[in-house]
Amino acid sequence: MAAIAALSLTATYITAPAIAQQAEAATATVQADRPGPQVHPDVFGQFAEHLGTGIYGGIWVGERSSIPNDKGYRRDVLEALKAIKVPMVRWPGGCFADEYHWRDGIGPRSRRPVKINTNWGGVNEDNSFGTHEFMGLAERLGARAYVSANIGSGTPAETSQWVEYMTAPANTTMLAKERAANGRIEPWGVHYLGIGNELWGCGGNMRAEYAADLTNRYITFAKAGTGKMLKIASGPSDANYEWTETMMKMSVKHIDGLALHFYTRPRDEKWEDKGPALGFPEREWASTLQHTLQMDEFITKHSAIMDKYDPQKRVMLAVDEWGTWYDPAPGSNPGFLQQQNSLRDAMVAALNIHIFTRHAERVKMAAIAQMVNVLQAMLLTDGPRMVKTPTYWVFDLYTPWQGATSLPVELKAPWYHKNEVAIPAISVSAVRDTAGAVHVALVNVDPNRAFPVTIDLRGVQATAVTGRVLTAGAMDAHNSFDQPNIVAPTTFGGATIADGRLSATLPAKSVVVLKLN
Repeated sequence: MAAIAALSLTATYITAPAIAQQAEAATATVQADRPGPQVHPDVFGQFAEHLGTGIYGGIWVGERSSIPNDKGYRRDVLEALKAIKVPMVRWPGGCFADEYHWRDGIGPRSRRPVKINTNWGGVNEDNSFGTHEFMGLAERLGARAYVSANIGSGTPAETSQWVEYMTAPANTTMLAKERAANGRIEPWGVHYLGIGNELWGCGGNMRAEYAADLTNRYITFAKAGTGKMLKIASGPSDANYEWTETMMKMSVKHIDGLALHFYTRPRDEKWEDKGPALGFPEREWASTLQHTLQMDEFITKHSAIMDKYDPQKRVMLAVDEWGTWYDPAPGSNPGFLQQQNSLRDAMVAALNIHIFTRHAERVKMAAIAQMVNVLQAMLLTDGPRMVKTPTYWVFDLYTPWQGATSLPVELKAPWYHKNEVAIPAISVSAVRDTAGAVHVALVNVDPNRAFPVTIDLRGVQATAVTGRVLTAGAMDAHNSFDQPNIVAPTTFGGATIADGRLSATLPAKSVVVLKLN
């Protein structure tokens, strides 16, 4: 539990020392002369479920709202999400997906049925945000659409007809004509179709063998009329390697991706006791970061199983639910999964982006949970007010990673110790962006100490460096509606380049992203 040793395409960590005494500096080598695979833009995807105020009040307020909107979509939210170049959005769930019947969400909104959201808070769901509204959101963001089909309580025919409704060419089938009658003549592109969600749990409590049979059946009849549609099977949670083994063995020929879900928690003993989002002690700062680093182990081991059945790595590992999950905010509906978002969450986001980059050959899509107002959100809203979270700013810092080429990194780092936790204090990731510039990201997880870092640059011709840093005075520093800029990037001037070597001193509890010029 105390030590982590990671060896992958782009990073090597030294093993933990036997004693607490640590080196005071980190050294690394960026091997731009040995480029790795592309970091797919969709690794920076988002998740929007019908949960709490994630959709209603967060994204959608309706055309008659006094909150400034674009035909019902909040303008402030749209502008903020476009600024971080959201590449993909997953909808309508989550657990909600396997109780969602798409016909409830089309046609005049005044005639759509009102139902109870039995998964999340027991509140009314009026279905005013349905297929047309979601596709309108994706188009406004310039994002690819990831639609999760109802496998748990639906039928193959229902999924097949929904796909036809969305993708059939104009003026062809009856469903295409019905779509036109509802206001959309041309088909939409559905880039990803999720074949259920968590079929081992809220999606139906299925055995893996039964879930694989259902997956194959639904895929057989889900045929896109326009464009290429990738099918993503409901995959494992955490270390459920048996599920991956069964799904790959039985469904590898039919699927294009396998979903992996993993939530980071400060306390990992009882699901009902995760720990607070704010006011936590340093031991829970450390345990949270140690827990999130398990993502590397899970991806490594699930990928090894996938390699047995798919050595060409055609089937992606889609980490389409990840992020922090804490106890509900005091006074909130516990089914709404509301939590504040602090500097600790920014660390979690950056570390996971580094892990996804190291595994870019297999991880080609991910979706943080969730986009607005739920769990590790990008944005929080309250009536007409909106605030960008520390996690939002991490996604802003790492926009050059979208579509970039990963660069191998060898790292020797000092260690951060707290109680029983011992993890590398420094994490490094590097890419060459689509314009040819090299970017290096450095994370210092130690909340108390700054560390000097020296990086040898192989295959990089650079004479200057610019950068930004995200940090704050407190471990639980966060942005509120009254103080929205407590945690936000500032210019970082503490890096230099000379003789092919990059040097910087990383502040305690910081994320630093540098561009080499």
